[in-house]
Amino acid sequence: MQELSATYLFDPLCGWCYGASPMIERLLSAGIDVHLLPTGLFSGSGAREMDATFAAYAWSNDQRIERLSGQPFSEDYRSKVLNKAGSLFDSGAATLAITATGIVDYRKRFDALRVIQHARYVTGLDITSLPVLADLLASEGLADAASLLIEAPDELLASNRHLIAQGQDLFRRLGANGVPALAIERNGQQRLLDASALFSSYDNLVAHLKAA
Repeated sequence: MQELSATYLFDPLCGWCYGASPMIERLLSAGIDVHLLPTGLFSGSGAREMDATFAAYAWSNDQRIERLSGQPFSEDYRSKVLNKAGSLFDSGAATLAITATGIVDYRKRFDALRVIQHARYVTGLDITSLPVLADLLASEGLADAASLLIEAPDELLASNRHLIAQGQDLFRRLGANGVPALAIERNGQQRLLDASALFSSYDNLVAHLKAA
């Protein structure tokens, strides 16, 4: 599948994207070129403050994701993030952190996404906080990206807007109905993979890729 490449549409606050991360990681480990594009789904007008009703809905959904993917959603996440008064559901800062990482080394975007997801869903950290995100990047050996995130130069902000615009454009063009979404490109043609393939076996995912 060396001639195949893929674009992964995601949002760092999407629980289903967290559930899909093991499959994306396996594709990358297999040498498949997977380009990450954020959609900004839960930032800007898509952001909101957490409340009890939304927290209960999110936790119920998260339990379904855990059953399908095996990805853990901890009690620390439930108590320190979902049920924390005044907690924000806003992926803007986390998306910016992933963009900053990509500016330093585009191959590390998924590493940043992975550590941010783990920090939220397992450790129970507030990934809407820039200092928290900077510490996470630095702990992964991404000190340059951490510094860039805190400084937030115009270059970073412009790059972030550009990436989100690209993600939203592809999302619309392919008629995606949510994230995660994996767009397969072969011989200059793109098509959307059935998202359910990201939650089955790896062999089944590979079969879908070959069929694309």
